[in-house]
Amino acid sequence: MSNKSITYTEEFKIYFHNKHSNGVGPTKIFSDAGFDIKTLGFQRTKSFTSSNKSDPKRLDDFKDTRKGNSGRPATKELTDKELIERFKHNDQVLKQENDFLKRVRFINKKHILKASKTKKQTTNLN
Repeated sequence: MSNKSITYTEEFKIYFHNKHSNGVGPTKIFSDAGFDIKTLGFQRTKSFTSSNKSDPKRLDDFKDTRKGNSGRPATKELTDKELIERFKHNDQVLKQENDFLKRVRFINKKHILKASKTKKQTTNLN
């Protein structure tokens, strides 16, 4: 549990599914499991109930699949021409990033050099 989200264990998901399938209401299941219903809120229990109904239909049942799924999946196979275009685009982006970083380093070096010269001049005046 964090400030923004709750991650339920696979065991709780199975427990909830079995109890709910046997006619026990979501509020009763959550309170029996030790959750504070007022803190949890109606919307969160409702959302969990609807997602829990669809979980067993997935291939991996109640397992947390967030770790294995990073980002939006590709929706179609790319042709060789499309792949080449994508690689060219990525190459251009990387070149722009490198150019930007070179400029930042140059500006930083220039700033440090200027600051050290100013420091030497103030030291020599004293």
